[in-house]
Amino acid sequence: MRVAALLAQLVHDGVSGDDAEIVLAYVCGRERAWVRAFDDAEIGDGDVERVRSLCARRRAGEPVAYLMGSAGFYGRTFAVDARVLVPRPETEHLIDDARTHLAAFDAPRVADIGTGSGAIACTVAAEVPGVRVDAVDISADALAVARANAGALGVAGRIAWFQGDLLAPLAGRRYDAVLANLPYVPTGEIAPRPDPVSFEPRLALDGGKDGLALYRRMLPALAVALTPGGVAYLEAAPPLMAGLAALARAVLPAARLEVGLDYGGRERYLRVRPR
Repeated sequence: MRVAALLAQLVHDGVSGDDAEIVLAYVCGRERAWVRAFDDAEIGDGDVERVRSLCARRRAGEPVAYLMGSAGFYGRTFAVDARVLVPRPETEHLIDDARTHLAAFDAPRVADIGTGSGAIACTVAAEVPGVRVDAVDISADALAVARANAGALGVAGRIAWFQGDLLAPLAGRRYDAVLANLPYVPTGEIAPRPDPVSFEPRLALDGGKDGLALYRRMLPALAVALTPGGVAYLEAAPPLMAGLAALARAVLPAARLEVGLDYGGRERYLRVRPR
């Protein structure tokens, strides 16, 4: 079957043109530009069936990243599947901010809380000279994915992995930066299928009634987890930032709080500098 005919059929069946092109390019091992430039190319029967199978999953709402088994983050490719949240580009500014802060340290120590796929931990390990990262997740499945990503990206030697709840596995250790992208979707707002987010692990989404339950539990431990001059970077959804800042102010009244923006100019993370 020719590329153009297959794409037309997929769109007729309810797949968006963009998704159809992405899946077809993935199956054929090509760039999307090839799909558009060579719409008269012949696709073998085996590849046609694979494209149709993946597009059927996409029609059911499954994220494209799960179909391909990978997602891009900070210029690198991370393996992802249903065991972990798909990394979002909104988190990249948090990395930028932390890199600027960590540049002042010769051998910085960083904690990544709720590491998931390891996107933050692996990126920091790759981007910050001399860094050592301790990465925590409560999910053994997520840690398996993160370890594999660290190995594939060549940073496994700079990251230690801990299974457990928030900062508890790191008791007694101190860090120049603590980064956390914890579950922050309010329980009542977790969309049902076929919303793509609903395919991601509930453990990585559910932030309790107000979306801030995990941050509420973690904040009291921050003051002792950070070195003098250390900074915490806490990501949440824009509508939750005021509430997160209020929590931080109540627990750490002397802390300096600053809000960081994402690519869309929306409030995306809170910078916490205890004093």
